[in-house]
Amino acid sequence: MDFEYTGRHIDVTPALRTHVEEHFGKIESLFENATTARAHVIIDVVKNRHIAEILFHWRDHTLTAKDTNADMYQALTRCIDKIEKQALKLKKKIIERKQDAVPLSAVAPDTSPDESAEQAAPESAERRPGRIIAARRYKVKPMTAEEAVMSLAEDGDEFVVFRDSDTDRVSVLYRRKDGNYGLIQP
Repeated sequence: MDFEYTGRHIDVTPALRTHVEEHFGKIESLFENATTARAHVIIDVVKNRHIAEILFHWRDHTLTAKDTNADMYQALTRCIDKIEKQALKLKKKIIERKQDAVPLSAVAPDTSPDESAEQAAPESAERRPGRIIAARRYKVKPMTAEEAVMSLAEDGDEFVVFRDSDTDRVSVLYRRKDGNYGLIQP
């Protein structure tokens, strides 16, 4: 773990450095590959107040803590405790996300022609939400509903998205099963 110290109106003594690095030993065990972690310790003195601020960077996460106290060592200890609480919360969140993940075999469709697979498919389809499949982009052109009907007839698409030139709102015109056209306006 890399440490960077900034002292504002105070010199960062070796005793302060060892105090911080000893207390960070507890946090270092929480993260695998802690060699990529960086801690920036900012120490500030304003009149009688000792202000400690710690910015802890690990992977793409940043944990911050700030504390003010009459004693610099106490302010640093309380800051490190706050960082430790945040680190435990982050670690718990990461572990839960990994354990709650759906295995790839449950998401992938079963291509085997078993009869048992056909019976199991409706049950799994009910529990699993539908997937969003990326489609092509549509240009939203200003036109009237009648022009949209002509455009839909020319292209052979099922729907057309357009900006209604009368109301200046985005609308969707779609082809119905009975051969008529449906118009969706927000």
